[in-house]
Amino acid sequence: MLRNLLTAAMIIGLCSIAAVPAAASPAHHGAAKGRVFIHRIFYNSPGPDHGSNSSLNAEWVDLRNSSGHPITLTRWTLRDKAGHVYKFKGFRLRAHQDVRIHTGRGSDTRANRYWNHGWYIWNNDGDTAVLKSASGSVKSRCSYSDPNEQRASVIC
Repeated sequence: MLRNLLTAAMIIGLCSIAAVPAAASPAHHGAAKGRVFIHRIFYNSPGPDHGSNSSLNAEWVDLRNSSGHPITLTRWTLRDKAGHVYKFKGFRLRAHQDVRIHTGRGSDTRANRYWNHGWYIWNNDGDTAVLKSASGSVKSRCSYSDPNEQRASVIC
């Protein structure tokens, strides 16, 4: 009886795991995250891609500082596969904080930075984000694939 109950519980558990919808798959995920890493990419802003600033700013990348101390990101870069490059100017990311880099125009704050780009950066069907330090070493990379454009973001 107990064995039958345990078997039934395992089957139900496996079925519930299989029923969870898959997210856009990142090629690089959590295990080897550095102190500053790409945490999430929101690559498909809501609504049609008409290029308004509000639509461009709904496309963004979150970077996370997982360390217990601030890290200077001055001259660090964030880039996509096509070669678009965002370069940090005079910025320090506080301990255990995130910063969001929006594609469009805006006024930089501690929590939000703006690429000031006039069109979308992140491809809806797949792309790769690479974060490099001022010396050019890769600190984080996140690739996603969403060929049917069914999702809007990926947690790296």
